[in-house]
Amino acid sequence: MIEKNLDILIRGGRVIDPARDVDSFADVWISGGRVHDVTPVRPAPDGRRGLVVLEADGLVVAPGLVDLHAHLRDPGQEEKETIATGTRAAVRGGFTSVCSMANTSPPVDNRAVVEYIQRTARVRGVARVFPLATVTVGMAGRHLVEMSDLAEAGAIAFSDDGRPVADGGIMRRALEYTRIVDRPIMCHEEDLTLSAAGVMNEGAVATRLGLKGWPGVAEEAMIARDLLLCEQTGGRMHLAHVTTARGVALIRWARDRGIRFTAETTPHHLTLTDEWVAGWRPQGQALPYDTATKVNPPLRSETDRLALVDAIRDGTLDLIGTDHAPHAETDKECEYDAAAFGISGFETALASLLGLVHSGEIDLSLLIQRMTIEPARAFGLESGTLAVGAVADVCVFDPEVRWTVDPLRFASKGKNTPLAGQTLRGRVVATLVDGVIAYLGEERATILSGEGAKT
Repeated sequence: MIEKNLDILIRGGRVIDPARDVDSFADVWISGGRVHDVTPVRPAPDGRRGLVVLEADGLVVAPGLVDLHAHLRDPGQEEKETIATGTRAAVRGGFTSVCSMANTSPPVDNRAVVEYIQRTARVRGVARVFPLATVTVGMAGRHLVEMSDLAEAGAIAFSDDGRPVADGGIMRRALEYTRIVDRPIMCHEEDLTLSAAGVMNEGAVATRLGLKGWPGVAEEAMIARDLLLCEQTGGRMHLAHVTTARGVALIRWARDRGIRFTAETTPHHLTLTDEWVAGWRPQGQALPYDTATKVNPPLRSETDRLALVDAIRDGTLDLIGTDHAPHAETDKECEYDAAAFGISGFETALASLLGLVHSGEIDLSLLIQRMTIEPARAFGLESGTLAVGAVADVCVFDPEVRWTVDPLRFASKGKNTPLAGQTLRGRVVATLVDGVIAYLGEERATILSGEGAKT
């Protein structure tokens, strides 16, 4: 890591800043933890004391990625992840701001746990961490938390993610309170009476494998309910991990109706399908029943995937959140029915999504928009742009380099990824948080020059 208070010049990269509609080759000057200037490319000044130069020829320079949906597992589940390991994984993936989900042990349903996360992140974290609080006490679905107190303590949003708020009356009251606290409810959309015991997408693949199916309607019914409640209350709402074509259609209907909310999908739902559970891989067949493919909500059909990609393109879905869900080896090394749900996603998210860029499905600038300024706007974060005066959170990546996913090299404790052994195209080479280089890829260690440079 480069020490603080040094000036940094990121020189000659392709600067993409969708918040300002910028896509050009430029130099980015950083001083005092903020973007000092963005200028045309010119020779680096010789012998300037205290200046670190990061040569970015052939690289993309973007705002630091913002993830509204990540499980850091801390407190209480440190065998899966900690704030320290999770944020190290985040910056390796280009993420500089991470919103941590509230389903920890104990859950984030009181001020003390919010303050613990903030304090630990300040001491041990290398990315910005914004804690979410639960919607209900103990995530039990019966009583609302003290939303005003938790918002005052620093909770950025509220979610019982992992469990739906099944009681419509409680969800209505929660949405009404969002008008007071000005924080959104992030909704995990699942009707448990419809999804009960399901472990993968309901359909032909589940039938072939003999696994219990989880129908899309279990998600869609709750999306419809909460969209109507959002309209009724005028509250702030964010739909987490949308996965189905009919869910997208419901969201389009709500947009046309003028209902105000935001919605996301995930890298794995944009790039993988339920065929991966059966062992299909683009680079050779794998064994079926790979528990790394078990995720909540499940990987859906190719029809659903294409609908999600289209929704990201046209803005029906505002943004992409990783739903980084690390697990210990014992959680996944078991039969499919018994395995935990979740994919460890920080370190592969950008590269897997760049596959959509290389295939022509999504424009690069649009992808960066969905991973930077849109999530920042959704939760009101001071990030997502390289405008002069903005905090110097920066992601520098090589869109062309190829690499093979080796989970054993992950910074995250969670090695649970279905992408193990797959070759991806595109990789983060440097991440800056608050004007400090928090991550520098080994293969690009020589890109730094100037007095004070350390790797």
